[in-house]
Formats: sequence, C-alpha cells, structure tokens
Amino acid sequence: MTSTSAGVGRALRLVVALLVTSAAVVGAVRLLAPATAGPDGEPPGVRRQLTFLRSALDDGAGERAQQLFPEGFFFSHALYGLAWVDLGLRAPAGERAQALAEARWALSRLESPAGRAPFPADLTPEYGVFYQGWTNWLRGGVLSLQPADGRDPVEVARFTEAAVALGAAFDAAFETAGSPFLPAYHGQAWPVDSTVAVASLRLHDHLLPARFDATVARWLAEVRQRLDPATGLLPHRVDPVTGDPAEVARGTSQSVIHRFLPEIDPAFAREQYLRFRQEFVASPLRLGPAVLEYRAGTDGPADVDSGPLPLGVSLSATVVTLGAAQLHGDAALAGALANYGEFAGLPVDTPNTRRYAFGLLPVGDAFLAWSKTARPWVAGTPDPPPATVSWAWRLPLLSILLLIALLPWLAMSLRRASLPE
Repeated sequence: MTSTSAGVGRALRLVVALLVTSAAVVGAVRLLAPATAGPDGEPPGVRRQLTFLRSALDDGAGERAQQLFPEGFFFSHALYGLAWVDLGLRAPAGERAQALAEARWALSRLESPAGRAPFPADLTPEYGVFYQGWTNWLRGGVLSLQPADGRDPVEVARFTEAAVALGAAFDAAFETAGSPFLPAYHGQAWPVDSTVAVASLRLHDHLLPARFDATVARWLAEVRQRLDPATGLLPHRVDPVTGDPAEVARGTSQSVIHRFLPEIDPAFAREQYLRFRQEFVASPLRLGPAVLEYRAGTDGPADVDSGPLPLGVSLSATVVTLGAAQLHGDAALAGALANYGEFAGLPVDTPNTRRYAFGLLPVGDAFLAWSKTARPWVAGTPDPPPATVSWAWRLPLLSILLLIALLPWLAMSLRRASLPE
C-alpha cells in the first residue's frame, strides 16, 4: 500500500469515527435534554413541527393518511388544530391570533365534505359520535382562544347546537338500552369516542351557561357498570346496543381516554389512570418506557388502530400516552416518554421546521405535537401521582451509546498497535 492510499484510509477511518461519535453524542443529548415543558411552558421545537405539518397538509398529507386508515384525513387536521389551541392557551389573550387562525383553518377542514366523507350521515348524532365529539371539542377550543365578551356569535351558536345534539343523543340512548356509548359507524361503538364527546359537553358548560350536568352524571354512572372485568378499565369496543364490553381494554384507546377523562371527572380519571399505568406501561428489554397494546402478561393481534406491535408495544399509544401523562400531572412519565421519542423518533431539524421519522408519516407528527402540547381545558392542574419512572431508565441506553462512541476509536488504536514499526 502506498503512503498516499494509507493516508486516505486513515482519513476515512477518522471521518467515520467522528461521525459515529457525533451521532452517539446527539443521541445522548436527546435522552438528557428536557423535551417537555408541562402545561404552561412551550414544548421545545413544537412550533417548527407545526410549521412542517401545515406545509405537509397543504401538500396533501391528510389525503395520503386517509389511504392508511379510515380517519387519516380527519386526525391529521384535527390534531393540528388542537395542538394550536393548546399552544394558544399558554399565551396571553392578546397573542393568540395565529393559534386562533390555524385552529379555525383546521376546523374548516373537518367541516368540509372531505372531513365528513368517511362517516355515515344517518347516524344519531349525525355522522356519528366520533365525528361529532372530536369536531365539537375543536369548536370549543376555538371559542376558548377568544375573550368571553368577544366570541364570534356564529361559532358560539354552532358549538351549542352540536353540543345539544350530542346531549340529546346520549339521553335517548340512556332511555332505550341504557348504553353510554354511541355508535361511530353502523353497528360499531367504541367507548373512547363517547369519552371525547362527553368531554365536549363539559367544555360547553365550562365556557357557557351549564346545561349538561345531568347527562354527564348519568353517563358516568352507566360507564362504571360497563368496565372491562379483566382490568377495571373502559373496554376497547362494546356491544353497540347495550354498551356491554365486547373487547378488553387496549392501549390505543386507553391512551386517548386518559387524555379526556380528567376533563369529565378528575377523581374517576385518576383511579382509571393509575390502573392503566400499572397494566399497560412497561419497559421492554429495559430500554425505556413504552405502552403495550394489551395489558402486561397477555397478547393479541395487531390491527389498523394499533399498527405493528414490536414486543407488544403500540407506538401510537406510546406517543398519545405522553399527553395523557402530562394532563394527569405525571411529569416523570411524560418526560421519559418525550425523551425516548426524541431519541428513537429520529427528528430532523431545519431553521424553520422539525419533523420526526424523516417526515415520512406526517399524521404521526400530528399525534406527537398534540401530545407534547397537552394541557387541561376544563379541569385544573391535578396533584401529581406517585412517580413510577426514575431517571435511571436512561442508563442502559447511555451505556450503549458510550460503547458505540468508543468502538471506532478503539478499533483505530488496535489497528495502529498491530502495524509493524
């Protein structure tokens, strides 16, 4: 080997060593740097993430998400708007113009023919409880960003009209089979969808004169009679007529339920959250916290809701649980999930944008932005539950990163030592 080629080889090995070490250092920083800011501070990088999302939505990301699952278009826009509401509520009243404009834009997309397209118009309530619950929650968020004495009367009327229709649908269901769970599609009902809808009734009574206390109280009483017997949690799917459990509690729906249940009944929510955390939060291979799709010690099939289940983990439920933990005051778990997401989510930054997983799945960015901005809209800030995650969960990953950082330098040292003098 000539001296020139040997020099090139040494330079290439040095470049590789520097790149590997730099990547390991970046990974360590992502595990250690604060990635959440609680219900009052602004989460790092989330505005740049929303900038990326708006550009992606304008470029058809919602339509592409619709090809992946039935609510892809809806969720892509709804979560974008809800994240902006969460950010706006952190700001002084005079600095909410951008948040209000973006939330209104997202709402207009939900109310468009494309937003309603997947949902049956002949259900009660119209288009089903999934569509009405999430849409009216965002309507209430838009009103929350406006001063009480300056709200748009047309938006107030639309929010009230939809809340009254939801309340009437629940009351009618109570009087027939007693079910607290309204259908989202023909012959199909999921408790998580009704939980979002009832939260929107609570939001109505928080913003406007109260009228749904009796409906919400009846709903809670009926729900308590229909919990999953295996876990004591709300089931994933129920009989569409009686509301009796038809499928065990699952991580994907539980993570969303615990984002909204505190807005309805904080005491019941705390009881349910602690059960959920005990049964579903795990640390596979001891490499960081994650949320299982089926409770620990059990197994089940993956589907369009859960996505793939490596080691039983639902990635979507893990992301959404970040927001649920933050809403419950569980800063230790929220921070751990956020740091793990920063490490494993492969964020890519530009001066104006941030995207995760190289921006290949913008609806995933929408779920993450909504989770990182989580804050109460109706309930007050709760007392934090006992922490179950310690700082030490990072140590195995940090040890692996240290080993990765040192390996190329060790290899270079061994190579030099083996060369003849």
